[in-house]
Order: sequence, then structure tokens, then C-alpha cells
Amino acid sequence: MPFWKRKKKEDTVAFRREMAAKLAGKHIKYVTERINGEDIVIGREGSLCVRDGEMIVFASADILFRTPVDSLTASELMSLDGAILTGPDLAHGGAERTVIAYYLYYR
Repeated sequence: MPFWKRKKKEDTVAFRREMAAKLAGKHIKYVTERINGEDIVIGREGSLCVRDGEMIVFASADILFRTPVDSLTASELMSLDGAILTGPDLAHGGAERTVIAYYLYYR
């Protein structure tokens, strides 16, 4: 089977690490979290980074989301304007959370 028809194994640790490396260093315009079916802005102006094996979402001068890269489920939005990050949030007691980080673009 040609390489372009192979399906990526998104459940593997290798894929999770690759995705975290791809997202690391992105600047964030704002971050939202879906609460009761409504997207609420929880932070503005920050960045995504990987440090000591953890994906960190830093915005509004605070760590909004921190999860181990090996537990991270990440995917980019279809518009490629941001990423959806899901995992146990170590910054807030280890509860499973999903946040959406929207990238900042310089034009």
C-alpha cells in the first residue's frame, strides 16, 4: 500500500509525541473550553510548549492546561487555525479536560 494511503495510528505514543513536537512553540491568540455546550474563553495571548515530557498551555500569565505528552490527545482544527488538546490536567487536580487553543498569525 502506498504511504499516502496509510492511516496514521493516532493512539500510539509515537504519534502523540510527534503531534506535541509539531504544536510546541505556537503562539496563542486565545484558549477556550467547552462548558455546558458553550465555548468560554479561559485565556488570551500565550503559547504552547513542551517541557519535561509535558504539554503546557500558557496564556493570561498562567498555566491553563498541563498534561503528560504520552497521555495527550491532540488534533488540529480543519481550518488549521488551532488545536484541540485533551488529557488529564495536572495543573488542576488531574481531571480530564479538553481545551481549544487558537493560533496567533502575524500578517
